[in-house]
Amino acid sequence: MKNLLLISCLVLFVSCKKEIKQKTHEHFTVTDSLNTEKPSDSLSLRNNLGSVDNIKREYNIVNSQLLAKKLDSVKFDYQCEERTGNVVYYSEKGVLKMIKHFNADSHYSTVENYFVNNGKPYFIFKDETLWSFDGGTPEKSETKDDITEKRFYIVDDRPIQCLEKKYTLKSSIKNNPKSENVLSKEIKNCSIDEVQKTFNLLMKNKDSKRDIKCL
Repeated sequence: MKNLLLISCLVLFVSCKKEIKQKTHEHFTVTDSLNTEKPSDSLSLRNNLGSVDNIKREYNIVNSQLLAKKLDSVKFDYQCEERTGNVVYYSEKGVLKMIKHFNADSHYSTVENYFVNNGKPYFIFKDETLWSFDGGTPEKSETKDDITEKRFYIVDDRPIQCLEKKYTLKSSIKNNPKSENVLSKEIKNCSIDEVQKTFNLLMKNKDSKRDIKCL
């Protein structure tokens, strides 16, 4: 009888020890899962935006959200004398992520994309197009588009890298150059004063509920 009681206690002890070990293992499994899960969409957790590589990584994520139509948007149009424009604000859960600004005047048009964190731009892409007639006949005129693309990488309100690429598209040519195949050149001592001024105007009007005359 004494031996039977001893065996019962031993079995109970081993069983309790095994249960404690299993719970401890489950606890660490949860902890490991939390440590290895995909980063949150919160910008502060995902990137510190202190380098060109991190900026590229971040705006690629935002671009993916745009393509997947995962961002909310509001927009307005404006007309200022002969210049017309359109502004779209993209946000995620009420947090502004990007502003797209298009405006055109006669033979000139531009598209500016401002990628935003905490109300400030960290990357700006500006695409300018100047078109003109390029020969042809009275019945069918030919045109050409002179395109300039500029990319501004910004940290603490200052550009850390500025890139520019230029190329021409002609209606008379079938195999025109593609942007991705044109090499960028670095702009030395570049300034973001002009695009920053436009950005400030866009932020000033971001709560506009209707179309306006001028920015």
